[in-house]
Amino acid sequence: MQTIKLTMAQALVRYLVAQKVMVDGEVKPLFPGVWAIFGHGNVAGLGEALYQARDVLPTYRAHNEQGMAHAAIAYAKTLNRQQVMACTASAGPGSTNMVTAAAVAHVNRLPVLLLPGDTFATRMPDPVLQQVESFHDHTLTSNDCFKPVSRFFDRITRPEQLLTSLPQAVRVLTDPLECGPVTLALPQDIQTFAFDYPAHFFDEKIHRLRRQAPDRDELESALALIRQAKKPLVIAGGGAHYSGALEELDALVSRYHLPVGETQAGKGALPWDHAQNTGSIGVTGGAAANALAAEADLIVAVGTRLGDFASGSRAMINPDAKLLSINVASFDAVKHKGQALVGDAKLTLAELADGLEGWQPDGAWIELAASLRADWNRTVEKVTADRGTPLPCDAEVVGAVNRAAGERDIVVCAAGGLPGELQKLWRTRFDRGYHMEYGYSCMGYELAGGVGVKMAKPDSEVFVMVGDGSYLMLNSEIATSVMLGHKIIAVVLDNRGYGCIHRLQQFCGGPGFNNMLEDCLSVEAGAPKTDFAAHARALGAQAEQVGNIAELEAALTRAKASASSYVIAIDTDALADTQEGGTWWDVAVPEVSERAEVRTARERYERYKARQFSNL
Repeated sequence: MQTIKLTMAQALVRYLVAQKVMVDGEVKPLFPGVWAIFGHGNVAGLGEALYQARDVLPTYRAHNEQGMAHAAIAYAKTLNRQQVMACTASAGPGSTNMVTAAAVAHVNRLPVLLLPGDTFATRMPDPVLQQVESFHDHTLTSNDCFKPVSRFFDRITRPEQLLTSLPQAVRVLTDPLECGPVTLALPQDIQTFAFDYPAHFFDEKIHRLRRQAPDRDELESALALIRQAKKPLVIAGGGAHYSGALEELDALVSRYHLPVGETQAGKGALPWDHAQNTGSIGVTGGAAANALAAEADLIVAVGTRLGDFASGSRAMINPDAKLLSINVASFDAVKHKGQALVGDAKLTLAELADGLEGWQPDGAWIELAASLRADWNRTVEKVTADRGTPLPCDAEVVGAVNRAAGERDIVVCAAGGLPGELQKLWRTRFDRGYHMEYGYSCMGYELAGGVGVKMAKPDSEVFVMVGDGSYLMLNSEIATSVMLGHKIIAVVLDNRGYGCIHRLQQFCGGPGFNNMLEDCLSVEAGAPKTDFAAHARALGAQAEQVGNIAELEAALTRAKASASSYVIAIDTDALADTQEGGTWWDVAVPEVSERAEVRTARERYERYKARQFSNL
């Protein structure tokens, strides 16, 4: 058997380079690049190996470990999980900085390969700089924090362990069911140890999307369930995108006049002006889809786990409705008392379309859906128009950015009040035109995620919409975008605090406390007014502050013409949000309080909890 003597790090890099993927008939690298911030835990081992392979596996330097992992995750999401980025950081805080991003990937079922440096496997120099020592278990290191937020975890303590670990890692990254973050903890000494690896271990391997056909009995049961329905509603989730099932979804719902509501992850599954698209659904959904959900006798959920925002904390959907859940993961398909139809969405939707020949929903239901859809579209036009107010609301800003965006441009967001406004109000015909990280709703994802989206879709303008709170949490990748030439347009909405949580606090009966800057402990002069435009310019971007929607629209024109990243800051109203649409969200209210407002909120809460209980 022919062998090749390589260090563990060199073997790992060579194996990654050998992995390819078939995308639309074209063979591409499964791993098109690696994000790296080097330190004593990875610079001498993995750093040397990446340098030798830099022509075939580019290495990108970031400014924050969490940020670079967010960029990697956004890249994979934008490409429907067909290509994967790797991320490496040094032992200690560099690696644990990636744990939050691992949770983002885990919740959203997105692939990323995390390669944190680890302490010495030999333990000869222990304790080393940045080592977290466990008093009761010497096998534990800070990298064990990755275990609950990884779909696959391994610590490579011998170089030959790659022979069994790497195939399992790649299996998880490419499997539609298991897909999620993979963590391989790499002790810094083992990275440098050599082994005679079989040459065939580095043979090129081409991966293809595995498609699971639905079980015949489950399919027949599903067809029978749909045929009984008079008022069905389809909910399109992220799985419709990842399966590449958008044509099949369109064909099914168009053929049978099925109204469709979209989740945050599912938005863009149909063009916004598609005759069957009734808009977004759930806590931050539109009035049309939510009204239909309250009356439907059947919910057909496609590629969604129906989290609390999509289901209105289980209190929005008609409690008498049946649920058919089409999902590649049986873990998700059985939630909410669902009748499971386990299988790939692309294959399953095509089978349903053929099997329902001759069936149609009630004509009155079809007419109601069309009427509600038309009403909601008029509402969107109204609330996103420039009202000329001294302090614009989020909806007005969303409207201005949406009007500036081209047909194949992309909006990116993650946390705060903006996801609610964007899910309701953003319009896109491009299936990748709406990029929301709302599974983990991670503040700080936005700007770094925008870089990853731009890397995946360089021909699209990428509009990052971000609140002042998220911007201040993680903004360093603006400098990365400038350095790498991956232009983003960031619109910073400054409402002087955490406006979304402030509104929620008041809704639950609480006073303004520790959310808006004016309600926080501070010096007598108060919290400083952040000059976001000046800060962005200091990071290398072009930037400006605007005072109203008309100025914002003019600035967006300049931003689109710019060759480099552009940041626009605008002050907004912290209290105003779009009241139209939406539904209840289960945020627990105290049973006992001295505040009358809290007691009133608790009474309202208990009424909704009763509705929720009927759906359990």
